[in-house]
Amino acid sequence: MTLILETRTLHWPDEAATETAAQALARSPELMPALILLEGGLGAGKTTWVRHLLRALGVTGRIKSPSYAVLESYAPPAGPVHHFDFYRFSDPREWEDAGFREILAGEGLKLVEWPEHAEGLLPQADLRLQIQDEAAEHVEGQVFGDIEGEGRRSVSAQALSPRGRALLQALAA
Repeated sequence: MTLILETRTLHWPDEAATETAAQALARSPELMPALILLEGGLGAGKTTWVRHLLRALGVTGRIKSPSYAVLESYAPPAGPVHHFDFYRFSDPREWEDAGFREILAGEGLKLVEWPEHAEGLLPQADLRLQIQDEAAEHVEGQVFGDIEGEGRRSVSAQALSPRGRALLQALAA
């Protein structure tokens, strides 16, 4: 059972607001070594938000989605960042073989997309962001965007630890 210490609903009306929220979180001294869960449908903006956060942390060069590789790691000045995407994860044996337990217990920031696909394997998270693209219509696995409202997101942010509460404060500032 996950204890939720605090919940806030955030609205990011456009891509600039999404970027501003990521930049605010990047300035938080509590960010390292947090574990942040990112939930939401296909095309909701999880990876987009991660890219903004990584840029704000000083990552340069190409930032790849870990959809096929499951894990992409980065070394910004603030410390290591590990970006997981468990969308295609289906075999718990993969968990041990890939060394995910050690990475998640180690240093740095851990960002996990599709955490529900690794339920029961993840350590206690600090913050959960449930992102919904308010402009997208999802029909049978496809995403149809409303061009005029593109980038408009609603986020349910939940602090799951004292560190998560500090991160939520920074994110909502």
